[in-house]
Amino acid sequence: MSGHVVERAYVWDRFVRLHHWTLAVLVLFDAFILDGGGPWHRWAGYTALGLVGGRLVWGVIGSRYARFSGFFPTPARIRAYLARPGVAMRGHNPLGAVMVFAMLGLVIALGVTGWLMGTDAYWGEEWLEDLHETLSDVLLACVALHVAGVAWVSRKTRINLPRAMLTGYKIRGTHSAPFAHPETMPGD
Repeated sequence: MSGHVVERAYVWDRFVRLHHWTLAVLVLFDAFILDGGGPWHRWAGYTALGLVGGRLVWGVIGSRYARFSGFFPTPARIRAYLARPGVAMRGHNPLGAVMVFAMLGLVIALGVTGWLMGTDAYWGEEWLEDLHETLSDVLLACVALHVAGVAWVSRKTRINLPRAMLTGYKIRGTHSAPFAHPETMPGD
């Protein structure tokens, strides 16, 4: 963010970036613009569900920082991250990873409940509609927390995370926090 470039680390591949921004647009459109229950709402939801399916596959076979094994939020990784507040992660930090998995799970749950509402067995079931709406509200709260967390970590580390999600590169300047070393921060 400030100072000269010290390190430029490529962390987010094209699939991860395209997935991130496309899913963000679909979630916001589905929640605030598209008619709930209408055909465009349903197709946006199914597209989001398909994107998450693709991300689950990419989380196993994708590039280093896209693979879930590299950033799965274990208790040891969370403790190590919290113990080193002045250090930046090249990939997801463990708290960001918790949010990633929460939002992916919520999109899956929304896709399944949305689909069930259109089946004969669950057509018109109020409890399912209420569950779907609650899941949507929880997802939007997670999105807000995600954006706040990105802003906070960007400010704390002086590494522009939104720019990294656009370009794929985390750029560390002379005044930025150092990147964690793999031997000191499990999973980086």
